[in-house]
Amino acid sequence: MSITRRGALAAGAAMLSAPGLAQGRFPERPIRLIVPWPPGGSADAQLRSMGEVAGRALGQPVVIENRPGAGGTLHAVHLAREARPDGYTLGQMHLSIVRRPFLVSRPQWDATTDFTHIIGLTGWLFGIAVPANSPFQTMRDMIAYARANPGRVSYSTSGIATTNHLAMEDIAARERIELLHVPFRGSNEGVTAALGGQVNMVADSSAWAPQVEAGQMRLLSVWSAERAPRFPTVPTLRELGYDMVVTSNYGISGPPRMDAGVVRVLHDAFRDALRSEENTRVRGQFDMPLVYYDTEGYAEFIRRRAEWERDMVNRLGIRME
Repeated sequence: MSITRRGALAAGAAMLSAPGLAQGRFPERPIRLIVPWPPGGSADAQLRSMGEVAGRALGQPVVIENRPGAGGTLHAVHLAREARPDGYTLGQMHLSIVRRPFLVSRPQWDATTDFTHIIGLTGWLFGIAVPANSPFQTMRDMIAYARANPGRVSYSTSGIATTNHLAMEDIAARERIELLHVPFRGSNEGVTAALGGQVNMVADSSAWAPQVEAGQMRLLSVWSAERAPRFPTVPTLRELGYDMVVTSNYGISGPPRMDAGVVRVLHDAFRDALRSEENTRVRGQFDMPLVYYDTEGYAEFIRRRAEWERDMVNRLGIRME
């Protein structure tokens, strides 16, 4: 009799330790997906579209909550420290969240241990563009001039310690050249600065695309894994001899210690939504390449990327506070 009772107690404890089983079918109510940017941007549009499609498959709406601030990292503490790991609170995981702990004296999270990484999704098309009247016809022209004229080739980005800034520092280190970084508040300002002759080139996401298509600028390289459909004649960094793919890719993560069964349900729904015609159309509108990782692969990507970010930030000596 006592054995039967202990067995019943053990079975009950096991049920309570498995949220996906103890609570019945997941999900039973709406899922909140935090987007750490104002409404209307490319990431907001992509995640909103994907949420709509995934919600239909899940049988519950995926509600987008815009929570901008702190460079897109305001929601990270909430996910890492406050939200319940029940699958009903998720957020966009992007490289600024991975990078920030290495930029500050008192990190508030560790991207490798303080989140449950669910799926890798997409990113942006980055590249280097120069004004049409630039003497640089190719990346090799620019590198050769920079090598002969240290510090005289300038480039704009959307800010210090951004993905594109670190990528340019990586290229400069590989080539043993010195480039002058001129950060602006946004990509469009950098394009304007390049066209106005304030800097030699812009190294940023595809804010330069309309000017390239209009013949006002020339694209020297794209940083995606494959050539961009809009610019099929422009080589990738890999084709130019750099083993680099730079898309500032992002995904979806949740609080730490989420149930594996719940993670699997979410991953499958978001994966199918990512590949849907609706979401493919939105990504195409914003030149957002597919950068899919499954759950295990995305966690490994975050781990490897955190090591790279730490080493790069330490090498450059960048600190935000």
